[in-house]
Amino acid sequence: MVNKLEGDVLDDYPDLPPFPTDIPIAPLPRISLGKLLQNDEAATEQLYTICKDLGFFYLYLNDSDAGKSLLNETQSLFSIQDEVFDRSLEDWKPYDFKERGTYLGYKAKGAAIVDYQGNVDRNESFAISKDDLLGTGERLPAPPTVDNHRDLLASFARDSHSVTMLILRILNDKLKLPEGTLQSFHKLESPSGDAIRFNRVPAQPIDDRRTSMGGHSDFGSVTVLFNRLGGLQILPPGTPARDDSKWLWVRPLPNHCIINLGDALVKFTNGLLRSNIHRVMAPPGDQGDLTRYSVIYFSKPLHGTLMKRLDGSDVIPPLSAEQIEEDISSQEWGKRRLLGPRLDLHQLKDMDWQKIRGTEKLSQRLKV
Repeated sequence: MVNKLEGDVLDDYPDLPPFPTDIPIAPLPRISLGKLLQNDEAATEQLYTICKDLGFFYLYLNDSDAGKSLLNETQSLFSIQDEVFDRSLEDWKPYDFKERGTYLGYKAKGAAIVDYQGNVDRNESFAISKDDLLGTGERLPAPPTVDNHRDLLASFARDSHSVTMLILRILNDKLKLPEGTLQSFHKLESPSGDAIRFNRVPAQPIDDRRTSMGGHSDFGSVTVLFNRLGGLQILPPGTPARDDSKWLWVRPLPNHCIINLGDALVKFTNGLLRSNIHRVMAPPGDQGDLTRYSVIYFSKPLHGTLMKRLDGSDVIPPLSAEQIEEDISSQEWGKRRLLGPRLDLHQLKDMDWQKIRGTEKLSQRLKV
């Protein structure tokens, strides 16, 4: 069961089928955004602890003006997703930028590998960069519905970015890094890989409901996820990924987003912080009869950032004598991680699924 917060009531979304209670549910902690904004000691310590142990938690948004603004923006974005995705594959072609070496734009269903058997994904997505929306980077073509809501998307990007910067500031303090270190790699107005992504998973046949997005860890810094239907699962630390019985469902909660850390923070802290493996399945129970939508903000290091252990902290473990860190920029890191699973870039017989699934060695460390 999730923990209670003062003055609120846990419930399902009233306009959707209830989330089943007879399935294994992840006991993610709930942390109040309002408390974090007040720098509440118990809340900040809870955040730091969960970021070391699992890297996933609920963030309660309805107790602050900043959180309520983000909830309102998200509701508006969910309301336009049907229109965003209401186009044929032919109509999507001008917005598929894979050949340009970017993970932005449109990704069709079946374009990526999801498991060791070579099965393909069952989700489609559209991503637009923070820099595009704020006018600090290249403006790429987008569907009319997206272009018509650029102000809304830009506002959502700013508010989501503010949440990630708050989390980074708290972690920076707990790690005893020089003031502003983590924040300096994630400035709003500087070019980065930050992006908003719309995901759509159509309802699957009742006799063939399986993985929509394969097990992976995010490669960025902090992910802000909004979803109303179930489907997200996390793998408890130390559990073999192939053991389907061990995956835990994450119950969507109204007035919350789900926060998870990415592998960039694992790299920066030499494995002290955790980026956990997760995947997306068909929604459980009667929710599986519906199309699943999600809205996600990905916070990523600024372009040119070297993906290495940070200096200046006695809390971050030192490199071992055997560790050799590669010189790789945040851009190359992103391309390697997100474009790797695309089907037309690989032959199945030559694939190393463990490598392309998105989880770096450090982020797969076993914790008991």
